Amino acid sequence: MSRDAVVEALCAPDLAAVVDLVLWVEDGVAHAANALGAVRLHEGGHHEVLRGTDPVASEDPMAFLPYEHELRCPSPAVSTDNAYPYAAQRILSLFADAERSPDVAVVHTPRHYFPDEGGHVGEHGSLDVVQSRAPLLLSGAGVRRRGYVAEHARLVDVGPTLAVLAGVPEADLRDGAGLPLDGRPMLEHLDLAVAVGDADGPGDNARPGGRRRVVGILWDGAHCGELLAMAEAGRLPGIARLVERGLALRGGAVAEFPSVTLTNHTSILTGVGPGRHGVLGNVYYDRATGQQVVPNDAETWHRSAEWLRPGVRTVFEMVNDHVPQGDSPRTASVDEAIDRGADYGTMALLRAVGGFEAATKASEGVLPEPAESAYLRDASHLTDDYFRWAVQVDDLGLQQVLELWGDADSAPTLTWWANTVTDAGHHGGGPRSDMARHALEQSDARLVTFLDHLEGLGVLDEVTFLLTADHGFEGSDPSVTGSWRPALDALGIPYRDEGPGFVYLL
Repeated sequence: MSRDAVVEALCAPDLAAVVDLVLWVEDGVAHAANALGAVRLHEGGHHEVLRGTDPVASEDPMAFLPYEHELRCPSPAVSTDNAYPYAAQRILSLFADAERSPDVAVVHTPRHYFPDEGGHVGEHGSLDVVQSRAPLLLSGAGVRRRGYVAEHARLVDVGPTLAVLAGVPEADLRDGAGLPLDGRPMLEHLDLAVAVGDADGPGDNARPGGRRRVVGILWDGAHCGELLAMAEAGRLPGIARLVERGLALRGGAVAEFPSVTLTNHTSILTGVGPGRHGVLGNVYYDRATGQQVVPNDAETWHRSAEWLRPGVRTVFEMVNDHVPQGDSPRTASVDEAIDRGADYGTMALLRAVGGFEAATKASEGVLPEPAESAYLRDASHLTDDYFRWAVQVDDLGLQQVLELWGDADSAPTLTWWANTVTDAGHHGGGPRSDMARHALEQSDARLVTFLDHLEGLGVLDEVTFLLTADHGFEGSDPSVTGSWRPALDALGIPYRDEGPGFVYLL
């Protein structure tokens, strides 16, 4: 009854400008509602309308394509003009953890501007297609050269694909309990005989001794449509080089819900959704401990793997199980929170010195000076603290990657390289802003440095690349403000609203 009262309050017409959807699971079935109506969402796309108009009328993962369509219809005002890919599957995953899942999840409208509660000019976190659409590029050894392809994937497919490319048998794409992953390897885009070898040979991306070389790159928050448009316009030459040697999916890769950072970093690197891996959001409540969990914070980022559920396996662990231990790291994780099992990890270095605060003191004078970065295009954006810090982190990350790849024979089998400035640029300026485009160009320039380095080593054609992000972005509207908390407070029901957006009834 309390949940019903919460749903009814959140679906009030006077909250329609800020509440896009209210989501919950009842009797194992996903539900969605808003001021327009309510619907049961069955896996496979069957919708059972309970009242009014179906608020999740479209689940089309290719909605707002070609990109010009999104430019004409940015940040839809009502849910019936939007699309919500894999709605039932993603909602069910979020609500699958009995101790950490909320009773109700509230989705902000794309235009909702809520700086007092942690919002930004550029926003993500929604179930909707644009905030959930991350870029997905495959390139290099073992990748079919298809150019720009009108298809899509899911972010849970990234980890299994990296694992297979690095030599993990498909039969071992399972969690620690032996259960299949939620994602699958994207074999339709690969020629595995070339990528990882067959009975007659080790494959084109294997160095002497049969070790493969796979590089996964994450540009946090990179907007899929804008990234591809800029590459085609010649503004991202590094991305263009990757596409020339492989493919880019126009529909990108659909993030898990919520489409936030730590949830999807974890989904990418484990191949399972949040209800299985346990990192439900950037902030959530754990009923078992009675504590708020905030993994996406400077002071806890290096501890994020601690919140993984038992039985979850990272791609680093999968690869290490099939690569002999040698003098060189088999797997490396650069600037990535979910690094469990990696032989080399930036976060492991932070943990070794006692955490972020201790590392900050120890690194005074060590972090690159952002104003002197060779990749900075517009120093005016350094007034944004997040952007300024991200320039430093990404410059240092590039240094780590170049050191790991000092020579090809000692380079890791799997290198994972996360970049941050793209998220800072999109949050600070919103998609298609000067700040966001500058961030994309800056990350691309670092990518070019790395590609040129590999070319200088004579191994560029032997390496397989996968580039993606953890979510997309939409622009909020500063005139669309407000909060649903007064409506919840008026019910007189004890609750927690984490995020905001995760409502726990107490």
